[in-house]
Amino acid sequence: MLRHRVHWAPRTWKTPLSAARATAPALPTQRLAWLPASQQPPRSRRYSTASHPAALPTETLSPSPPTQQGPPSSRTTLSFSITDRVGVLDECLAALRNRAISLTRIESRPSRTPDWDYDFYVDFTADAPATVQTAITALKGLAKNVRVITTHPGAAERPTPWFPLRMRDLDSFADRVLAMGEELASDHPGATDPDYRRRRGRITEMAKAYRTGQPLPHVSYTPAEVRTWGAVFNQLTSLYPDYACREYNHLLPLFVTNCGYREDHIPQIEDISRFLQECTGFTLRPVMGLLSSRDFLNALAFRVFHSTQYIRHPSKPLYTPEPDVCHELLGHVPLFANPEFAAFSQEIGLASLGASDADVEKLATIYWFTVEYGLCRETVRGPDGTPQSVVRAFGAGLLSSFGELAYSLSDQPEYRAFEPARTAEQKYPITEYQPVYFVAESFKDAKEKVREFAKTLQRPFDVRYDPYSQRVIVLDSKEKVLRYAQTINSDMQTLTHALEKLHS
Repeated sequence: MLRHRVHWAPRTWKTPLSAARATAPALPTQRLAWLPASQQPPRSRRYSTASHPAALPTETLSPSPPTQQGPPSSRTTLSFSITDRVGVLDECLAALRNRAISLTRIESRPSRTPDWDYDFYVDFTADAPATVQTAITALKGLAKNVRVITTHPGAAERPTPWFPLRMRDLDSFADRVLAMGEELASDHPGATDPDYRRRRGRITEMAKAYRTGQPLPHVSYTPAEVRTWGAVFNQLTSLYPDYACREYNHLLPLFVTNCGYREDHIPQIEDISRFLQECTGFTLRPVMGLLSSRDFLNALAFRVFHSTQYIRHPSKPLYTPEPDVCHELLGHVPLFANPEFAAFSQEIGLASLGASDADVEKLATIYWFTVEYGLCRETVRGPDGTPQSVVRAFGAGLLSSFGELAYSLSDQPEYRAFEPARTAEQKYPITEYQPVYFVAESFKDAKEKVREFAKTLQRPFDVRYDPYSQRVIVLDSKEKVLRYAQTINSDMQTLTHALEKLHS
């Protein structure tokens, strides 16, 4: 029986109700689709430790990215530590070379251990598990902390899918899209428009060429594209005061002021990304089309949101079968400026790092019913001045679709309290509006519940994000946990001193 992963894919609207959908459908139907694991890139890695675990290196000596080399079963990644002395690295590499091993990449960084060692991280191909084992044995006589990360099924005990450790690792996602982008389905409104297809192609090529640290691509939108944006903008902003959550309505004017959100102007993601980074540390990154759920969620761990820049076809300004710039900038972006929502989104991303296919599916479903289709409770003053509990929308699929936004807050759908364990198992239709929505008490409450849910996932390590180095730290050794504790202790001392001053 095939195992499946969940990936983003477009909806096909078939019902009269769905035909009235105004704009982008929810992200999980746009970016998630069932795909057999056999059709996925061979990127699963396995972890085993030959001695004490060492931190993975982070400074690349070779410019080549960590791509798959040779047959998946022969690819091995290995790390080790050495004490600096003349010729020691040559000795270690000779131990690999003498065993008919082909070295494909090497990275290095100073070790964080007190011994002033150096950590090395190498990729190589070998013809058999026995060859790998003899190389490990030889290295253990020359180096310390020998650690193996390999795709060979016989070389390790615990399978762990590959995941990014550094911000620039996200560059490997650039051309790994599943659908859309410049390639359009036959039923897409722009499928038979050669000018529209060429335009899409130019925009997606800019996204494909982008690399971490570069200025985000600037798109000079045409008058027709601006008119399409304006039609969507006017329709949706007229509904937000009565349907969108309090946080969204508070933040949208800030994007009008700081990022140029208005009817006659499509904002540039560079301006938005800078503003978001000042607010919560979130940034935008261009994407060609529909990413796999694993790649998309992994990026959230770095507080990075992949955003398309092309816009829907002008013949149907109030409909799109895929995420476009209207869906991204009106549905998703504003709430990333809210600290609690940003932290909630990052929690889902962190939980996805190294998670199994089954757990990624659960996290993607949670994402579907929150970040895309989420509702929340608010307290407002009634006509007589008494407090009343109301439900409002915060999901991007709702906030970018005037048809489903109104439907979601009508008396037609069923509401359930947001509990991640139950939400993760909920089935959902992909050809009509949702019959069930999950209601969160608050972003903070949802974040804490997702954090607790993440503890139930089958992953042999924990991770944390270091915002200073923009790296994911795998907490898989006593040394790393101790450093983390020291960081927390320093923060607690600062907090204690601040409280003492307030009470003095």
